[in-house]
Amino acid sequence: MALVAGVDSSTQSCKVVIRDASSGALVREGRAPHPDGTEVDPAAWWSALSSAIEAAGGLSDVDAVAVGAQQHGMVCLDEDGAVVRPALLWNDTRSAEAAADLVAELGARAWAEAVGSVPVASFTATKLRWLAQHEPSSAARTAAVCLPHDWLTWRLAGAPGLPALVTDRGDASGTGYWSPATGEYRPDLLSRAFGATPLVPRVLAPSEAAGSSLTGAMLGPGTGDNAAAALGVGAVEGDVIVSIGTSGTVFSVAATPAADASGTVAGFADATGRFLPLVATLNAARVLDAAAAIVRASHSELSDLALSAPAGADGLVLVPYLEGERTPNRPHATGAVHGLRLATSTPAHLARAAVEGLLCALADGLDALVAQGAAVRRVILIGGGARAEAVRVLAPAVFGVPVVVPPPSEYVADGAARQAAWVLAGTPEAPQWTLEGTQLYEADPTPFVREAYARARDLVTDRPA
Repeated sequence: MALVAGVDSSTQSCKVVIRDASSGALVREGRAPHPDGTEVDPAAWWSALSSAIEAAGGLSDVDAVAVGAQQHGMVCLDEDGAVVRPALLWNDTRSAEAAADLVAELGARAWAEAVGSVPVASFTATKLRWLAQHEPSSAARTAAVCLPHDWLTWRLAGAPGLPALVTDRGDASGTGYWSPATGEYRPDLLSRAFGATPLVPRVLAPSEAAGSSLTGAMLGPGTGDNAAAALGVGAVEGDVIVSIGTSGTVFSVAATPAADASGTVAGFADATGRFLPLVATLNAARVLDAAAAIVRASHSELSDLALSAPAGADGLVLVPYLEGERTPNRPHATGAVHGLRLATSTPAHLARAAVEGLLCALADGLDALVAQGAAVRRVILIGGGARAEAVRVLAPAVFGVPVVVPPPSEYVADGAARQAAWVLAGTPEAPQWTLEGTQLYEADPTPFVREAYARARDLVTDRPA
């Protein structure tokens, strides 16, 4: 039995799954935590990966490995391959002003046509502009720039020099200087952002090997977390994936690239050679964490409270911009509660408003995909937040379409493992793994909930603290 390993190096932790290459059956798994913060020394990722591999029983019997990881980010390396400074993560918004400057310089439509997306603070290009402006000495030392999954793949290969850095089209499409439509880097945009053109990783084909690990396993090209998740759940055209993790993402598999000049939809590539139009929010599962803390309840109790309140929470609306927001692009916004009256001042009303507010923010993303031509047959709901019963039950009413919830799994790591199996097999298409145990949720739509949320959402401003 050939074994493959998939890695999910996310914002909060590192997960490793080891699966049967032909069937996808889980053999063993391990995990380890990451430090908090929006900037992290990449050595912490390597330490966590090493611990997770050990917890999963090692890789000595594994034939192929691939890494999925948090998108965007900025890992700067000097000419010797040493990390120049802690990596800025996707959710670090200090480059918001740099993003605005870059958009003003070329115009939103020009950016969308060039790289499929309009830069926001998450994108690597904006972080490079921030680095050049605020830490010129670090910028001067930067000989190469890569993404979290690129760096981990390189380390698994033994860090064989900067020219060996590789990436994939899915993760490259979130940098702001690679075009999904043409499949090429835009060095002019990299230079515009950074004032120089450091080495960037070579972009591999979806099933192209990235070399071998130190244990002798084949290395897949890896990809970003959302592209890996789409591969992990076996998404096809007509499926929209809603992932409720540290961030919230709404994305679909498409045959043609997207270019939304409004900046709402990011025109990313996927891990199969297709495209992955995507809407991302900064606020997702931690909205539930915050609500549970406020009402002093466990997550299961929060669900029970939410389901005990009426649809629309009697007019109580929670706008969940607790850490600023990326979509809509309001990096300095704060959350807000509207419609607070004596009658709505209960834990149940707040719990319901929190769940509905979270889902409404994601439903705005679903609308944006539809506006870009996405066909929505169903929503596949994944991520830690999807384990909340209230989220599963209320989602079809808010989204207005049937919702399928696969069994809890590490779908980013599963997608990376499926990519590893694809590289190992050397076939034109990825292996077909059957996804068992999905649950279907259906409900009558509640458009009045969306309408109340939209009114409250548009009252929120974006002012620096």
